[in-house]
Amino acid sequence: MKVLIAGGAGFIGLHLAKYLAEKRDDVTICDNLFRGEMDSELTDLIKSENVEFVNADLTDGKEFEKIEPDFDLVYHLAAINGTNFFYDIPHVVLRVNVLTLLNTLDWLTRKNCQKLIWTSSSEVYAGAIALNKVPVPTPEDIPLVIEDVFNPRFSYAASKIVGESLCLNYAKSCGLNVSIVRPHNIYGPRMGYEHVIPQFITRIIRREDPFRIYGGSQSRAFCFIEDLVRGLASIGESPKTNNEIVNIGNDKEEITIINLTGKMFDLFHFHPELEILPPPKGSVNRRCPDITKARELLGYEPQIDLNTGLQRTYDWYLKCQEG
Repeated sequence: MKVLIAGGAGFIGLHLAKYLAEKRDDVTICDNLFRGEMDSELTDLIKSENVEFVNADLTDGKEFEKIEPDFDLVYHLAAINGTNFFYDIPHVVLRVNVLTLLNTLDWLTRKNCQKLIWTSSSEVYAGAIALNKVPVPTPEDIPLVIEDVFNPRFSYAASKIVGESLCLNYAKSCGLNVSIVRPHNIYGPRMGYEHVIPQFITRIIRREDPFRIYGGSQSRAFCFIEDLVRGLASIGESPKTNNEIVNIGNDKEEITIINLTGKMFDLFHFHPELEILPPPKGSVNRRCPDITKARELLGYEPQIDLNTGLQRTYDWYLKCQEG
């Protein structure tokens, strides 16, 4: 198949591009490298005869002229993510995340494409979960709300809620096949340093003592990147997911942040003094996906357990520090 990955130089995008390239799909990676990086992994990948890289800023509709038309699948992963960005540049988060999708949808209405797969986020559930309006594990059919429009943290969730509405209404009005994916707490090698697991890993490597954590009693269900990539590929291949919203994650190992910290201390042989601080405002107490739909439509099951995923992620970051 001929596949375009917008945001393909980022964490999820590059792992997906590698996976599809190994299946011998023709892969075009499109990215402006705002968060993605032209590192050795990306450089090596684009040397493959079936992989092409296009440097384009999709907030500018004219930039789509750089991209060849007529793809079988388009994966739209381009977005600004990372909690620090939500607080520091919320206006940019909103602008980039909404505008890149809107321009992509307009472009696709003029091109031949079988399907768009767009990544939303588990953050869209945050407002409703904080207000105790929904069950956890959380299914796809719950109402989506913004708890506090004055809190810049919700800039990302707001961009994703708007994006879901754009996808579904363009699909209905323009005859597109669209699948919306809500990934849940994905982690793994090459994910940057803005999220809890790589932050903990780099601080463990530095032997930080005392070791501060925020919101120790909060729980999350972490999903290794390879499990998400398999889910994304299955969604792209299956007509059963056309115009559906699908959670992808790991519901088998929900864990509190303090227990995650203890697990990582044991795995990586470091036991500093622990200092527990209040969680950031707007951060939900519990997050875990209901992946019943993914199981029923795709036969999806997460395969990488937390210990294995943490060790593989740690080894990658340690190698980067030593290199």
